[in-house]
Amino acid sequence: MTGRRAGRALLAGGLLLTLLAAGCGVRPSGVITGRPAVSGPAQGIVLYLLAQGELVLVLRPSKADTSPANALAQLAAGPDENERGQGFTSEVPAGLDPVTVTAGADRSTGLTVRTTSAALPLSSNAADQIICTVADAAAQVDLGEIFPSVTIVGPDGARPPRPCPIK
Repeated sequence: MTGRRAGRALLAGGLLLTLLAAGCGVRPSGVITGRPAVSGPAQGIVLYLLAQGELVLVLRPSKADTSPANALAQLAAGPDENERGQGFTSEVPAGLDPVTVTAGADRSTGLTVRTTSAALPLSSNAADQIICTVADAAAQVDLGEIFPSVTIVGPDGARPPRPCPIK
């Protein structure tokens, strides 16, 4: 008798569970499709700013020229009002502009940033901001490889070539 009661209890429990699951209010529907996923490069200029002293990538919406020289001009202008409101800062001096950016002969030798202002007194954060911004912009316009080393040259001399510390 005990086995029969246990079997009936299991059967009743299973039936109850089935009824509860069927009556949960979810109605069957056809497949719901969405739009295709976004692909391709982001629209804007990639800048590397500082957030609490740490280097971070910031996409500044723009349909303008995304060349490395223009990206560095945007970087030298500093964070815009919205970026400042989010706590972004920059150590890149405003006098950095104008600059020229050239790629090595075989693209594996890296990029050279030539500026009319002094290169050697740049802080390490400012140098990293310049290096990462120009490397990203160069990759977007197919001027350089993905993670090239960048040499910053000014009238006072050249800083050693370095890759962007953020990969």
